[in-house]
Amino acid sequence: MEESKLAKVLENHKKWIESDGRDGQRADLSGANLSRVDLSEANLSGAYLCAVNLSGAYLCVANLSGANLSGANLSRAYLSGANLSGADFIGANLSRADLSEANLSEADLKEANLSGANLSGADLIEANLSGANLSRADFIGANLSEANLIGANFSGANLSEVSFSEANLSEAYLSGANLSGANLSRADLSRAYLRRADLSRANLSGANLSEVNFSEANLSEAYIPETIEEKTQ
Repeated sequence: MEESKLAKVLENHKKWIESDGRDGQRADLSGANLSRVDLSEANLSGAYLCAVNLSGAYLCVANLSGANLSGANLSRAYLSGANLSGADFIGANLSRADLSEANLSEADLKEANLSGANLSGADLIEANLSGANLSRADFIGANLSEANLIGANFSGANLSEVSFSEANLSEAYLSGANLSGANLSRADLSRAYLRRADLSRANLSGANLSEVNFSEANLSEAYIPETIEEKTQ
């Protein structure tokens, strides 16, 4: 997309936001090629960005809250500190993207690809990551409380010190994941696969651990119910 055309779209969108939709026009960049574009600190809240190509783009501290990015390509994009709350990322490609300290609360990332992404310190409270590919992603210090993680693939992910309080991890794949010091209190881990996972110092109080596979998992110093403790010995 030509720089002048993009600037016009952003200008009209700004007017649309500031006038509560009475002036300007909501941005529609669906399908556009914006690879490597610099949109740092841009305000695209509520914009239509379906299937847009933002691979390698700079979106640090940008506001994309409530935007529709379903099917978008954001591989290797820089989204550190961005506001992505309530955004639609269904089926989007965010592999190796930098989402550190980003606000993804209530965002819909169903079946999105976040393999190798940096989500350290990110806010994912009540986010939907069901069926998402999160393999080898870095979530250290992130907050996934009350998130929907049904069937998500966390294989080899760094989940150290992450809060999963009241999250739904039913049927999640966590083989080889680092969950040391993680808070899994009251989380639903039914039928989760935790083979060879590191759960040292993890808090599993009140968690649903029915049919969990703990084979070869490290549970040293973890807080776990007695029934599960007996099962893992």
